[in-house]
This record gives sequence, structure tokens and C-alpha cells, in this order.
Amino acid sequence: MPSTLPDGDPAPPDGALPGDVRAQVGRTPFSVYVHVPYCATRCGYCDFNTYTAAELGGGASQASYARDAIAEIKFARRVLGDGELPVQTVFFGGGTPTLLPAGDLASMLAAIDDAFGLAVHAEVTIEANPESVDAQALIALRAAGFTRISFGMQSAQPHVLAVLDRQHTPGAPTQRVAEAKAAGFDHVSLDLIYGTPGESDDDWRASLAAAIDAAPDHISAYSLIVEDGTRLAARIARGELPRPDDDVLADRYVIADDALSDAGYTWYEVSNWAKPGGECQHNLAYWRSADWWGVGPGAHSHVGGVRWWNVKHPTAYAQRIADHVSPGAAREYLDAQMQRVERVLLELRLRSGLDIDNLDDSGRRQLAAEIDAGLVEPGATESGTAVLTRAGRLLADGVVRRLLS
Repeated sequence: MPSTLPDGDPAPPDGALPGDVRAQVGRTPFSVYVHVPYCATRCGYCDFNTYTAAELGGGASQASYARDAIAEIKFARRVLGDGELPVQTVFFGGGTPTLLPAGDLASMLAAIDDAFGLAVHAEVTIEANPESVDAQALIALRAAGFTRISFGMQSAQPHVLAVLDRQHTPGAPTQRVAEAKAAGFDHVSLDLIYGTPGESDDDWRASLAAAIDAAPDHISAYSLIVEDGTRLAARIARGELPRPDDDVLADRYVIADDALSDAGYTWYEVSNWAKPGGECQHNLAYWRSADWWGVGPGAHSHVGGVRWWNVKHPTAYAQRIADHVSPGAAREYLDAQMQRVERVLLELRLRSGLDIDNLDDSGRRQLAAEIDAGLVEPGATESGTAVLTRAGRLLADGVVRRLLS
């Protein structure tokens, strides 16, 4: 969850949706996101809406968080009505959700099931830092109904982890993968970051090899983004560390794609690779513009073309909950043109591709140029679907801008 919230119109205190939007509830697959905004320490590169104990201040606590989140879940059910709305996917993100006791996490998941009902074979994901769980906690989470877990590995190299201010030892993530499998998780993922100052190509290859050797069925690889206001940005501004180089980042992506492809992983989104059946269904729901309710401070929601976001700070969030009013700070209505633009932005990132009916006449003409440039696979016009080549994945933002210009 990014720490800066966008502008928008004020959200109504009762959270009510426009009548035409409310009438659409249930026509689109529905998911729930739960943001747990707590971390033991703040990583130097992180710009997410998270808080350490020292940063939290009064009026909110980890101990009371599950109670407040459950209250919002019940509020969501009232706002969305009592129609059939089985939850297809649930995702507990953060922050570090596993800083909360397994019992609290289980209570929140049970509240979602009680309020909406979990669909048969629902995917239920939780993020974890390797140092925030052990084998017993993983057994408890699996017993509570979590089916998928994603560990923040970032790198296998100690000096890279040190620059990122990560606290775990290099071998911990691979050990957690084995423990999660033993606990019975259906799917296990590792998250990597490339382009950290001081990381070499060989460092990156070693991190990929360690992740592959752990044999999760999903691996994410993200380029390091230097966010304003972070400790990493300050160190780079002072000249202590070099800024990541775009050409180096592109080379690292190619290294990752080669290594993961050779190991049997297939890219299904620009930064995500999976073994067959290991794709993260929750993230696919985002990329395909499904509906979801975001629970917690700063969490974003989207239902029927209306998007809103909660107040950012846990104290403000807890006060809204205590006052029995919507924690929503603001919202916006996405008209047909805005929804079309978002579909292009998001679906073009997927291996399943973009339905070219989402392009206007100018975009269709530009599509031919992108194919000629080797950035979109040939045959898009005939198949009706535009899929990026690997070169196109490296330049995805530019392809999107040109298709929408």
C-alpha cells in the first residue's frame, strides 16, 4: 500500500455506493484485501503505508487491530447488501501481517467467511517476512484456512540485504519455503528485488539460483524503485550509494527471465513467474479490474467502477471504526473512458494479453507500429489480443503511453 493517498471526492460517512453501482454488485468476481500496517523495522527502500511501534503513536495498537478490521468487514457487508457475494480470493498484505498472532489472523479470515462466504477453492494468501514466522506459526495459519504464502526474500546476498535494511539471514527464506510446504500450503511464493546498489550480475544470479533451488511454485522479481522520502533515497542523494541504472535493470530482468524460464517457470505478468497452476489469482483479479474491498488503514477498494481509499494512519482508522462511520477518506468514479485506460494499463502486462477492443482507432493504428518494432507479438490484429514480447515487457510503460496517446 503506497504511503501517499490520491485526491478524490469525500467519501460518504455511511459508505453508501451510488444506486447504479450497488445494482452491479455480484456481477464481477469479488475479493478482499486486508492491510496490516505494522513492521518490526522499516526497510530503507520502503514507501508503503507501514508503521513500527515507535512510529505508531497513541490511539491504535497491534493488539486491537483484528477487532477494528473485523468491524470494517461487517461494515462492508452492510454497504454491499445481502446478495450472494462469495469471496474468490483474500490477500493479507502489509506491512508484515505475520507480526500479528496467528489467532488474530484466523479471526479476521473467519469474519470474512462469516460475512460473505468463501468460494469453494478460494485462494487465501498471506505475506510474511522470513523472520516473522516459524514452523509452528505456519501450521497454525494453514489450519486457519490460509492456502498461499508469499515470503519476502529480496536477495540471497548478505551485502545486498544490508543495503535494503532487511533483517533476515540469507538462508531463512528457503527454510521457510520448506516449512510452508510441510505445513500443507497449496502455493508458496518468493519475492525478489534486483538493481540494489552494490549488487552485481553474479549476485543476482546467485539470488535467482537460491530461490529456484527452494522450489516455490511462484517467484516475483521487481526492479528496485527509489521512492522519495525513503532512507535509501536520502543515501543516494548524499552520494553514499549510486542510483540504479536503467540499462543494468534491463539486463537483470533478462537474466531473471532466462533463469526462471529454464527452471520451468512461465511469466504470466511482467514481474511474475509461476509453475503451472501457481499464478496468484488475487493479483490477477486486480489486473483484470475485478471488484474488491480493501480493509485497513490506507487500503484501496474498487466496486463497479467506484474506487475509494481509507484514511491512512492507524489512529485515524481506529477512531473512524470506533465512531461507526466509514474509514473511507475519499473516492472517485471511473467513467467508461477511465475504465478503458485502466484496462490497457493493466491487461497489457499480462501474458493473456489485452483485448484490442479496448483500443481506440488511434491505438489500433499504433499497435501495428508496436508489432513492427518487435514490442508486441505478431498476429494481434487477427487474434484480437495484444501480448508483449520480452522486449516489449522491458518497455511496457512506453508501449502503453503510445497506445493511449
